[in-house]
Amino acid sequence: MAIPRGYRFTIAFDTAFPQGLVLIGDVTPDNEYQTREEKASGRPVRQKIDQLTGKRQWKATVTDPDEPTAKRASFEITLIAEVQPVPTTTEVLPGMRPIALEELSAEPRVAGNGEFKYQSYVYRATGFTATTSAAGTRSSQSVKLGGMTGSGEQPGKAA
Repeated sequence: MAIPRGYRFTIAFDTAFPQGLVLIGDVTPDNEYQTREEKASGRPVRQKIDQLTGKRQWKATVTDPDEPTAKRASFEITLIAEVQPVPTTTEVLPGMRPIALEELSAEPRVAGNGEFKYQSYVYRATGFTATTSAAGTRSSQSVKLGGMTGSGEQPGKAA
């Protein structure tokens, strides 16, 4: 029996990101691409919808402090929720806050071009978990936000 394309493997957050993640900036809507003709015609911008859940997609840029390769340390996560997700932690530096994700899953992908391809992953989660420090050490309090799911590509992290 083969594993179907797009299968999501469940993984513990602490296993995937031992030092946690740092959210850079804000969560914003993940909009569909518009051609020049669509922009010129005044067509409204549409937000992407997740095919599995039917909920809206939001995107956020995160950094993995445990990633040794600078090129692969920052990547984009896509959160799936009806309303815009808001992290529960406070900023440790302007525009930066530690986050942890609940019920994390990883989907393997091939990234790169030509002969420079490598293994990467798309991560999804059901919500944010409260963290107690910038290193991502999780507290016992967990916060679930509107059935959120995350997806974001992070190159080179093992699931």
